[in-house]
Amino acid sequence: MPRSRHVTSCAFFALSVGLAWPAAAQIGTTPPPPRPSGPAEDTTGPDIVVTGSLIRGTPEDAAIPVDVISSDELSKQGTPSAVDLLKNLPTSSGVIGDANQFDSRSQGNEGVASVNLRGLGPQRTLVLLNGKRLVPIGGAIPIVDINLIPSGAIGRVEVLKDGAAATYGSDAIAGVVNFITRTDQNGFLAAGDYRYIRGSSGDYTANLSFGHNRDGLHFLASVGYQHRSELRTTDRDFTVQPYPNNPQGGYTGGGNPGNFGFAGTANFVRDLGCEGLGGFRSQAGSTTDRCFNNYGQFGNLVEPEDRIQAYVEGSAQLTDKLKLSVSALYGYSSTRITTSPTYLPTLPPSANAASGGAGLFVIPTYAPALRDYCALYGAASGCVTAGGVPLAPAIAFPVLFRPALLGGNPLFLNHNGDDRGSAYSKRVSDEMRFTADLSYDVTPDINLTGGFTYSEYYRESEGTDTFGDLLQNALAGFGGPNCAFATPQSRAGLTAAQIAALAGTNGCTFFNPFSTAVAANGATGVANPNYAGSRNPGGFNLAPGAGLINDLATFDNFFRTTNTRYTTRLLVGDLVLSGKTGLRLPGGDLSFAVGGQYRRNDYSVLYNNDSNIAVNPCPGSPLNPAATCAQQTGALGFLGTNANLSTSNDIKAVFGELQLPVLDRLNLQLSARFEDYGGRVGSTFNPQGRVRLQVTDWLALRGGAGTTFRGPPAQQLSGNLTALQIIGTSFRAVDINGNPNLSPEKATTYSAGILLHSGGFSASLDYYRYKLKGPIEGEPIQGMVNALFGASGTANCGNPAFAALQARFTFTGAGCGVANVQRLRTLVINSANVTTSGLDFQAAYRFGLGAANLEVGGNGTYVIEYRTKDITVEGVVVQPAFDGVGLLNYQTTAYPIPQIKGTAYVQGALGGHSLRLQYNYIDGYTDQRGSAIFGPNAGALAGASVTAGKNIKPFGTFDATYRLVLRGTGSTLTFSALNIFDKAPPFARLDQNYDPFTASPLGFTAKVGVSQKF
Repeated sequence: MPRSRHVTSCAFFALSVGLAWPAAAQIGTTPPPPRPSGPAEDTTGPDIVVTGSLIRGTPEDAAIPVDVISSDELSKQGTPSAVDLLKNLPTSSGVIGDANQFDSRSQGNEGVASVNLRGLGPQRTLVLLNGKRLVPIGGAIPIVDINLIPSGAIGRVEVLKDGAAATYGSDAIAGVVNFITRTDQNGFLAAGDYRYIRGSSGDYTANLSFGHNRDGLHFLASVGYQHRSELRTTDRDFTVQPYPNNPQGGYTGGGNPGNFGFAGTANFVRDLGCEGLGGFRSQAGSTTDRCFNNYGQFGNLVEPEDRIQAYVEGSAQLTDKLKLSVSALYGYSSTRITTSPTYLPTLPPSANAASGGAGLFVIPTYAPALRDYCALYGAASGCVTAGGVPLAPAIAFPVLFRPALLGGNPLFLNHNGDDRGSAYSKRVSDEMRFTADLSYDVTPDINLTGGFTYSEYYRESEGTDTFGDLLQNALAGFGGPNCAFATPQSRAGLTAAQIAALAGTNGCTFFNPFSTAVAANGATGVANPNYAGSRNPGGFNLAPGAGLINDLATFDNFFRTTNTRYTTRLLVGDLVLSGKTGLRLPGGDLSFAVGGQYRRNDYSVLYNNDSNIAVNPCPGSPLNPAATCAQQTGALGFLGTNANLSTSNDIKAVFGELQLPVLDRLNLQLSARFEDYGGRVGSTFNPQGRVRLQVTDWLALRGGAGTTFRGPPAQQLSGNLTALQIIGTSFRAVDINGNPNLSPEKATTYSAGILLHSGGFSASLDYYRYKLKGPIEGEPIQGMVNALFGASGTANCGNPAFAALQARFTFTGAGCGVANVQRLRTLVINSANVTTSGLDFQAAYRFGLGAANLEVGGNGTYVIEYRTKDITVEGVVVQPAFDGVGLLNYQTTAYPIPQIKGTAYVQGALGGHSLRLQYNYIDGYTDQRGSAIFGPNAGALAGASVTAGKNIKPFGTFDATYRLVLRGTGSTLTFSALNIFDKAPPFARLDQNYDPFTASPLGFTAKVGVSQKF
């Protein structure tokens, strides 16, 4: 993180402490006992603003479908982490939070957690803190990082299960989640917990807060820290499976040991050291003889992570009519991505590299590595030799090998606790937000409030990749940082014999790409029986870099670290006049709110030289700054190269709302909003109406309809990002380009519900329906691949009707074919319309049993439909219309959508004791992919089919939490057992053998927490 950001962070923390200290001094050293926080209805005063309304004093029983989760309720559940809470929330699907680097929708978001109401995408759920916006992170999908919300200061969470753009503006399509801080704390509250997780060092948190409410002054300050410990894929049995169990379970046909063409042929076959290092070799009778490596064993299920939040808020009654409220938030997180030792060098070397320019990587006949390999394996190697010298070079297809995999990355191996040789790259987030409100009571019934919000999110991400031309130089003996003949100019005019004689001299070194250079499997530790360093083959120089044993300097020369720095900023100014009109309806006073808002969104991204296309536009640029290329792809082999970008947009809005108590039992809410984005994007107008009818004392009806919208984020109107996705059998780079012609997406929403309340029984049943038009999405990668290549891998190559779609793909010199894809170019578009509907239900029965209070309840969501219309790319239907309910929806525009999701619980309280037992259920769903996944595998399994994982089983877990409140001491102890029966997540044909969007990989965990008021 840049020094200036450290200074800002330290200054903010000092400000928080400085503000907290005078307030602490005011109450003396022996403050009165703090008033305990009760449920939401106990802390709600007449002047609060309920989520979903802009009118102060709106009753909580209005027509707005809001669920309230109090801090007391969360405490009874063992104070779940944000990720645990959201994965169990019935209305939320497709949650970003656990390590999930293999899906483009979560790549780059390590350490970030999101809310995804209705499964419509986290970018369509508006997240608020005390009713005010938080800036989204930069990246492919702009989402709010709830990990940096100050959990130690939160008093309740309100979930509005309905579109609310008429009230809040853009992004509130699926609903709103409003985190609300405590307003009733007096004194200090310290809390901490530790969570045992088998295979890791556990997770732990600590929070300290101070509150003061007296003499017209409200003050709250909170500091929190959370730590997650690393949990490796190898710490769970289900995550690394044999290839015949799941060919998609973290396997690649482009690894190390790799696949090469010998004797001048393009018949790429396995490195014969494949099985000795733990690779899988195609079974006899298969159409290819290839080596498949498992990269999954080098990853993590949970990345090590540290987070800090500091928050302070205060309000003061300046006069009888004037009130000032301010707040400041700072959040910081540090984590990493732990991944494959190296990635595929998908770009072939240019003619600027030694032996380059033929569309392939080449190991020359003079290379000691090739000569040793041919001698070691003899005729079985496929080499043709004369006098021990190969007659033809070995060739390597860019997507069928890589510099390192099963042996680990030597630059990381045994550094910082990395005993596998995984590559890892940092992810650092830095967020700050400042708000100020000035509220003036124009009359006793009318209030004018002006608000200001500034929010900024800084994200620094690193990556690892390869300069293909420098790798090719090393294969030819011209590698290393000190090679005198590395550049094409230094070799100009030399004959082939002269080049062969110079290779490996004058500071130049070799890189051995074969298994003979690998001492052992980095993940398992199994020694390689054919390692050159232990065989000591005669006639070869065994010095590192001389040809057989690789040296760090050579590897470090072509292995590069990318750095990307995103900054998003949000500035909001609004003015709201609200209160009573003076008109009285039969049911009460007619209330109103009118106002205007200005928002400015700024987005910038900066790349370091290695990943900046202005510095390295072509594969040959690192060797020759004057290098040219037909298409500027950059020099990196896999992650792609991008241009710096800075963009912004301004939004102006006016809005209004009416609360109409038509009768004592009938309440209407009417609201509307107009927003203008200017330029090509244009404007949008959205009305909304809600109604609630109290039919009897125990029965109420509610419903609503309206339109809602989401404007295109600044970063999706221009620029581009690179994601990684499986195409064929290996990951490929996918460029996601912005689109200046995007329009706001709009949705029409409908809801209707029944509410029951009688004695200790309460229940609700709500129907919802969303009709989303023109959702802003990236084009569906899997659909584009399937449409062009089909089951055969070349189905529509050369078909004139598919020419424009084919032009989106970049291929190796072998031409059009799924196995030859190097990268794919996609756009952000206004995609096909989506319609989703379902039912939300919840019920609870509270009763007394002697001195004990008992409660039995449950809640859940049943999704009726999630229909997406045809998606067309370049005139071709690439994703036919489908209903995504009960489907995995892999690489489509939908997230996994189980049809049923819910919880059931029973809890009791006796004195200071409480016990809660909870069952969490996620319905099973189906992987809708076809024969390419579940059909015959001719290339590696001799035509056998692997059908397991087609139906992903339900996931049900039991939790138990015991809480002890030591009355009179201010102490509370909590003990939780989560996933009591240690149930593993259901098997899915994905890289980690489970679905990280939906299930948890942790198994049984135990948690102990303590809090102390003083």
